[in-house]
Amino acid sequence: MEVFNGPPEDLRRRLPKEQRAYELLDRLEIGYRRADHDPAMTMEACAAVDQALDVVLCKNLLLCDRQCTRFYLLLMPADKPFKTSVLSKQIGSSRLSFAAGEYMERLLDICPGSLSVLGLMNDREKKVRLLMDRDLLDQEWFGCHPCVNTSSLRFSTGDLLDKLIPALGHELTLVDL
Repeated sequence: MEVFNGPPEDLRRRLPKEQRAYELLDRLEIGYRRADHDPAMTMEACAAVDQALDVVLCKNLLLCDRQCTRFYLLLMPADKPFKTSVLSKQIGSSRLSFAAGEYMERLLDICPGSLSVLGLMNDREKKVRLLMDRDLLDQEWFGCHPCVNTSSLRFSTGDLLDKLIPALGHELTLVDL
């Protein structure tokens, strides 16, 4: 697996949603390293990517309430267990469950297995609330997919907090899981 600085040389060979992710990062002057790889559908499959980029990709979960009217993108450490009851109390939403893939595609233009904070650039109606486990703040680097699971990125957590999230227009809610 090769690692590169910046976007692919020929963006035309990439899906439009991936192109938009690189264009956003470049516009915000966020420096990043990129690894292209076979589809990484699980956290286990991301282990080689983590090693190549010297980062641990965080776990990204799209959650919803029982009525599927409120949606949450949760970013959390990959090795941390997820307990809905702990999160539900902190955000005041009971009966959380995993949102179906159709919501991921409709709200964020992302297929299951590719979920990423960068998908929020496609949430123009601001229907998805961004949640982040506080432990991620302790990491120097942040790893995620550029809206597809055949590439992964590493950029500074400072750039995530100071540049990317404000540009996405989504308020960040920190949680303790």
